[in-house]
Amino acid sequence: MVLFRRLLGEVLRGQRMQRGMTLREVSAGARVSLGYISEIERGQKEASSELLASLCSALDVPLSDVLRDVSDAVALEEAALLIQATPIKVGSRSRDVVASAA
Repeated sequence: MVLFRRLLGEVLRGQRMQRGMTLREVSAGARVSLGYISEIERGQKEASSELLASLCSALDVPLSDVLRDVSDAVALEEAALLIQATPIKVGSRSRDVVASAA
């Protein structure tokens, strides 16, 4: 099962690390506790739309970019799950042989 909150956390952590920011810096900028941000990044807590907007503001990244990245990650995981769930048919090649008259 694809968990949106886990993928959102991964994207937010990636954005934070890409910018070289600590949890403490994001916490101060977003006015959200460091522990709560950590739980969001680890996919343990759901972020409200208001909280997500505050985090994006603190990270100086557009909300639309974060949501697009999460959407892309969801699509990749769904595709991977679909591939895993698709049975592979193994058949005998002898059934595929067609005799021809000479």
